[in-house]
Amino acid sequence: MEGPAPLWTKDDLVDWPALARALTEAGVRRPVDEVRALLAGIAAGPEPIGRGWLELIDPLLLAEADGAAARAHDDARRALAARLLDRGAGDGPARVAALRAALQARGLAGSVVPRGDEHQGEYVPARAERLAWLTGFTGSAGVAVVLANQAAIFVDGRYTLQVRQQVDTGVYTPLHLIETPPTRWIPGALAAGDRLGLDPWLHGAAEIDRWKAACAEARAELVLVETNPVDAVWADQPPPPITPAVPHPLQFSGRSSQDKRVALADELKQAGQQAVVLSAPDSIAWLLNIRGADVPNTPFALSFAILHDDAHVELFMDPRKAVPSLSAHLGNAVAVAPPDRMGAALDQLAKAGATVRIDAQSLSGWIANRLTRGGARLAPGGDPCALPKACKNAVELDGIRAAHRRDGAALSRFLAWIAEEGPKGTVDELGAIARLAAIRAEGGFFRGYSFDTISGAGPNGAIVHYRASEATNRRLEPGSIYLVDSGGQYLDGTTDVTRSIAIGTPTDEMRDRFTRVLKGHIALATARFPVGTTGSQLDALARLPLWSVGLDYDHGTGHGVGSYLSVHEGPQRISKAPNTVALAPGMIVSNEPGFYKEGAFGIRIENLVAVRDSAHAVEGGRPMLEFETLTLAPIDRNLVAVGLLTDAERDWLNAYHRRVLTVIGPQVDAATRAWLEAATAPV
Repeated sequence: MEGPAPLWTKDDLVDWPALARALTEAGVRRPVDEVRALLAGIAAGPEPIGRGWLELIDPLLLAEADGAAARAHDDARRALAARLLDRGAGDGPARVAALRAALQARGLAGSVVPRGDEHQGEYVPARAERLAWLTGFTGSAGVAVVLANQAAIFVDGRYTLQVRQQVDTGVYTPLHLIETPPTRWIPGALAAGDRLGLDPWLHGAAEIDRWKAACAEARAELVLVETNPVDAVWADQPPPPITPAVPHPLQFSGRSSQDKRVALADELKQAGQQAVVLSAPDSIAWLLNIRGADVPNTPFALSFAILHDDAHVELFMDPRKAVPSLSAHLGNAVAVAPPDRMGAALDQLAKAGATVRIDAQSLSGWIANRLTRGGARLAPGGDPCALPKACKNAVELDGIRAAHRRDGAALSRFLAWIAEEGPKGTVDELGAIARLAAIRAEGGFFRGYSFDTISGAGPNGAIVHYRASEATNRRLEPGSIYLVDSGGQYLDGTTDVTRSIAIGTPTDEMRDRFTRVLKGHIALATARFPVGTTGSQLDALARLPLWSVGLDYDHGTGHGVGSYLSVHEGPQRISKAPNTVALAPGMIVSNEPGFYKEGAFGIRIENLVAVRDSAHAVEGGRPMLEFETLTLAPIDRNLVAVGLLTDAERDWLNAYHRRVLTVIGPQVDAATRAWLEAATAPV
């Protein structure tokens, strides 16, 4: 049975004949049906910065980006985006009923619906927001299991309140993802002989094994479906995004793609492996020195790649994404093919009896199964791009420092505005987000945000991953703390910074908690440690001032950060959780201890730091490492209980503020400079 026509072909959304006339008048000869498909893919991606996307339709449109034809296409893109990106839950029970009917027709007792895509990434395109479409839940992590007579949705502790606000609990039972994981719940929910459907594209090979074991416990069967059941009933599902895939110049990357490919190919040879399959788009972006805009906040093009031991690469990406200059940038050693050609390429590897390196935790089960069925030998191993990508080269580090200088100027302008307007009671969380966004957008090399800004006033700041909305929006009020966690994507670097700001006069309790968080921040910032030390070994330094009075925080102390790539990047991190990856020169991590009093206030102080060699090792001692603080923005002196600081801690804060004033002061207007001088005065 033929499904409904795609939403983007409907004539009530765009006047396609008028657009065809605009194309003709501009000298563009591309058929309007091709333009329809391109515009739909462009509209299914994030809101673009600028009009570079016009080049995907025709360079003539980009050359006249302010012309009538370009404006007509922009209007058409906006009209399509308004409908394609509407993830409203609509009639939730009807959507579940439709899914159940589709499952029954396939002989399935149920289906697993994760929040994720084929790349197992943090950010996903609108097309992959199946969980949001089906349930109404818009959090960044979760999974639903829909059976014939019951359904459950599993979320972690960040979303226990949100899930009940967004999801029909008469249809879904909300459960804790950690305390009651779905693979523990499913054996008691399935009956013997049941067949549970799972899309192998959306789960790693190791995760699929856990689902198989859970089904076996119930004497049921896990069925790896050929097509996703949700897609069959989602009539207005957006198409895959089509956004420009562009070269990332050597002036920012600091190392050629050929150099990277040859180095990793040699690593494969030494391990006796003929190829590695790459499914993380940020790894592919780093390896090939390309960037894109297919998902929010992270500048990569969704793609897969096979790197062979002779250093040539097969890149599986919609060719329509490639700007004209990309082919010359990639060169003859990189072949671009549509994603649906990857299966044949995997079969060819398998037929040759190749040993193929895979990351079983993140590589989709579909790829692993295809290789196994064909007879390839799988060699489990990590993503070979992860570690060299994490260790930034000198050019990248210089660019990241420059990005932080510009970002610090923008944030200082914003903090000066908050200091003036916040106590008046006229600023709310959403207004603050808009103000900061407008200021950042004025900066050079700015390409968007590295994550959705966390803007938490008063008790909302105590929600670690809070997202302001019209329903939750609060005003900044005197006697409270305002927490803002934000970051930018610049062509030369990625930023992430959190500041907690006293609105009016803070309480003694607020000052005490803030100062203990600051003491932990300083302890980590000034740490020196032997080569080979992991972030897990340093985590306690940031917690000790809180631990000493029986307090703690429930998130990690630091995550890796990319270079104009993912704001959350591995393999390094600083957290209680064990991590075997040693910190190494060039790695960037966040330093962000915090404290959260539920229903009252939240505190977090976050700077990004770079790992570097230390010159303070004693003669005959071990090689040592230390951190270079990259972020440059004032830390609120009004929240500091100076009596709790040691002399060394006070000296660090004063020295940091002198540096902020020296670097940022010349970049800002006179009014901000005057505020900055007061905000960075010695304590």
